[in-house]
Amino acid sequence: MHIHSPRRTTAAAITVAAAVAGPLAWAPAAAAHAPEPTSSASAPAVRHLPETGGVKIFKKDPDGGRMAGAAFTLLDDAGKEAASGRTDAEGRLAFEDLSTGVYRLKETDSGSPLHTVAADQDVIVTPGTAVPLTVIDPFKPANLTVKKTDKSSGKPLPGAIVNVTLVDSSGKTVTVTTGKDGTATVQLPVTTRTGTPYKITESKAPSGYELDSAPAKITAKPGASETVTLADTPKRHPTPTPSPTETAPTPTAPAKPAPERTPGKQNQATPRPEASASGAAAPTPSSATPTPQQATGSLAHTGADATPWLLGTAGVLLAGGAAVVIAARRRRSQDAAPTDGR
Repeated sequence: MHIHSPRRTTAAAITVAAAVAGPLAWAPAAAAHAPEPTSSASAPAVRHLPETGGVKIFKKDPDGGRMAGAAFTLLDDAGKEAASGRTDAEGRLAFEDLSTGVYRLKETDSGSPLHTVAADQDVIVTPGTAVPLTVIDPFKPANLTVKKTDKSSGKPLPGAIVNVTLVDSSGKTVTVTTGKDGTATVQLPVTTRTGTPYKITESKAPSGYELDSAPAKITAKPGASETVTLADTPKRHPTPTPSPTETAPTPTAPAKPAPERTPGKQNQATPRPEASASGAAAPTPSSATPTPQQATGSLAHTGADATPWLLGTAGVLLAGGAAVVIAARRRRSQDAAPTDGR
């Protein structure tokens, strides 16, 4: 029996190994990697449950005050309600254990008579976190009514254009026009709890009226109603002036009517002659010097006063009476002369 030496056997094994290793060393490098396992041969994937998140809400007003009792609803991407609640005394509300995704936050009630609800907003819930949100409720607007009237009669005036200007650095202006009833309404934003100042000015007066440029001032408070009345004066039409070529007629005063006279009567009684100093009776008109006969009718009105004429007539009659008295005395003297001669 042939027994190989261990040393010889070892040398033969090394020779065979060298012969085999030579060709493998020159093979392409890709051939040296094991092929990637196919999906059918891979191990099944491990599924993890989705992590949850939340939303934390802090509610306040424009002045910074915390608002309790505000109601919110959280809607998922399908529009279904995922959570709801109201803010506590600190103005806080938390929604927890929400699946990750996009939600719609909707305020349904401000919980205050001075505030209105905030606009809706989207919220993205991420795993393991609570999204913080600060929601500010604006103050309710004030309702302004502008009235335009006639200053003298009080009737409403349509067509007046009025500017309502915010009294601050922005100077924002809203323009309104009065309707058929002489009024116009507008809602005014309010930025503080104590109110916001506004100035109301007329920029165009109704047809036929003077523009009232004096502004009115108000302080608009949250949710309150304000009324401002502006009165206009009708325009005065100037009196037409006559042209230089035309002369305005001068009014003539009517003549005074003459006093009425009664036919057959004199306006003034004729004075009778007085008796002589010797006691002789005044001569009758038959023995006196004939006097011109007076007309029985009324005198024609000449516009002159009748007093001078009457005075002249009285003088003539007095002179005639005196002549008659002198003639009578002479006759008596002549009749007495022959008797003394006998």
